[in-house]
Amino acid sequence: MRFGIDTAQQRMTWDELVGRVQFGEQLGFDGAWGFDHFQPMYGEGPGECFEGMTTLAALSGVTTRIRLGLLVAGVTYRHPSLFATQALTIDHASHGRLEMSLGAAWFEAEHRALGIPFPRTGERFDLLEEALEVVTRLMTGERVSFPGKHVQLQDAQVRPLPVQQPHPPIWIGGSGMRRTLPIAAKYADAWHTWGAPDQMAVMSHHLDDLAEQCGRDPSSIVRASSLSLSEPWDQVRRNIEGMRKVGMQYLVCGWPSEGRSRVEEFATKVMPDYTG
Repeated sequence: MRFGIDTAQQRMTWDELVGRVQFGEQLGFDGAWGFDHFQPMYGEGPGECFEGMTTLAALSGVTTRIRLGLLVAGVTYRHPSLFATQALTIDHASHGRLEMSLGAAWFEAEHRALGIPFPRTGERFDLLEEALEVVTRLMTGERVSFPGKHVQLQDAQVRPLPVQQPHPPIWIGGSGMRRTLPIAAKYADAWHTWGAPDQMAVMSHHLDDLAEQCGRDPSSIVRASSLSLSEPWDQVRRNIEGMRKVGMQYLVCGWPSEGRSRVEEFATKVMPDYTG
């Protein structure tokens, strides 16, 4: 089992964010995870909120080991060519520590407020599929022409090649059986979901079937979910064990309201029992 720490970059100063990520690195967490929004997702009134991809780029320079990712980057926020070049930059700046994620995006109010187009659900998933093909093809370093419905490339090429070959691990997040899981089966190196363990088991078995239909080994797709650290430790352990039993291999731990002492206690007293 691998564990990440969620340091979603909202309602805190930049120095506090950096401190949390460095603290997670010191404690042995596998990854530090932000989110991809432009305004805080909870609380009242305005507050700090740092852009996702530039946050990862900056964090790559103040860390040395911990992997860096977003849960998950919204495909509507950046043209796929821009996203590919941003990801390549972070991959090199971090010396191969980027976890590269994409999702169909969902927060309509944020899009409307900032003037970002928000297509219907089906169109966003169509865009997501095209974006994943575009990003993976661009990362080959070859010239790419792509006559998509939503994305068109003409003799496009980006360099350098990624540090991580053939590209940084692709994370797909979501639980939709009709669109999300088929996309994950085709493209994902890791799939992040949520829900009760029995629900996760059903989705995971379905992902297995879809991956086999795509000619992929289902075991090559890491199964991931999220974990609260604010419950009593015996319940936290039961939650870990329940998710591990249905095949979850990576858990992203939410930053608890109790603060650093709670994170440290988890990392020193609980996490070692599942990472050995």
